[in-house]
Amino acid sequence: MVKAAFLGLGVMGFPMARHLRAKGHNVTVYNRTATKAQQWVADNGGRSAPTPAAAAEGQDVVFSCVGNDDDLRAVTLGPDGAFAAMHEGTIFVDHTTASANIARALDAAARERGFTFLDAPVSGGQAGAENGQLTVMVGGDRSAFDRAAPVIQSFSKACRLLGPAGSGQLAKMMNQICIAGIVQGLAEAIHFGKSAGMDVEAVIDVISKGAAQSWQMENRHKTMLTGQYDFGFAVDWMRKDLGIVLEEARGNGARLPVTALVDQFYAELQAMGGRRWDTSSLLARLERS
Repeated sequence: MVKAAFLGLGVMGFPMARHLRAKGHNVTVYNRTATKAQQWVADNGGRSAPTPAAAAEGQDVVFSCVGNDDDLRAVTLGPDGAFAAMHEGTIFVDHTTASANIARALDAAARERGFTFLDAPVSGGQAGAENGQLTVMVGGDRSAFDRAAPVIQSFSKACRLLGPAGSGQLAKMMNQICIAGIVQGLAEAIHFGKSAGMDVEAVIDVISKGAAQSWQMENRHKTMLTGQYDFGFAVDWMRKDLGIVLEEARGNGARLPVTALVDQFYAELQAMGGRRWDTSSLLARLERS
């Protein structure tokens, strides 16, 4: 059992921290909106802290799961940031989906201070966080990973080190590229089938047993058919992630025509009022009158 801090109690962080506590770890939480941290303590025990630094002080492992690069800087750097209070040998594990550049910068800043940083974005969405079944993609130091992995397993089903600092974020970018294309393909298939007068449910039941099968097909086609788009990852969040992907591609020379196109489709959904719809709402764009 370790002493751990968790910074950021959103739809992902709240249950992830809960799983840490349920596994017997001594957990201190911080959230920008303090009432959320107080609610977490009321539900789970442990304690809350008024700043990231206060939460991180004296801990073995410090976790974070916040919104973007700027949020990550806010909880790590500066006089009230976690890095100001962390001692030599501590491990900082960041589960934010952020840029590879911020991961590399924070890795360097941590090394200067005598502790280690792991970029460890997750896949599996809110349901994966609630059920402790996340997939964790990690970049950073091997020895730090080996120490942190048993703790990360409190809320994950798979956790793998993929290379040096930034590698976790690059892997998450690859994950989002795959999802963008798969969901658009599924949306087009459903739209095509409905336009052709097919029994789409029956067709999906057949093709889901073959090469077209995907998690999105298995878990989202029914809600797509009924126009329900309040499940899982929001359009606003996907656009943030795809923005990170496309920025990285501009730097490394990768050509991502489908990803860029789907990003614009999500922009259209935002304009339609679908900022909080889930990513499967690409079908709504095709079906608008």
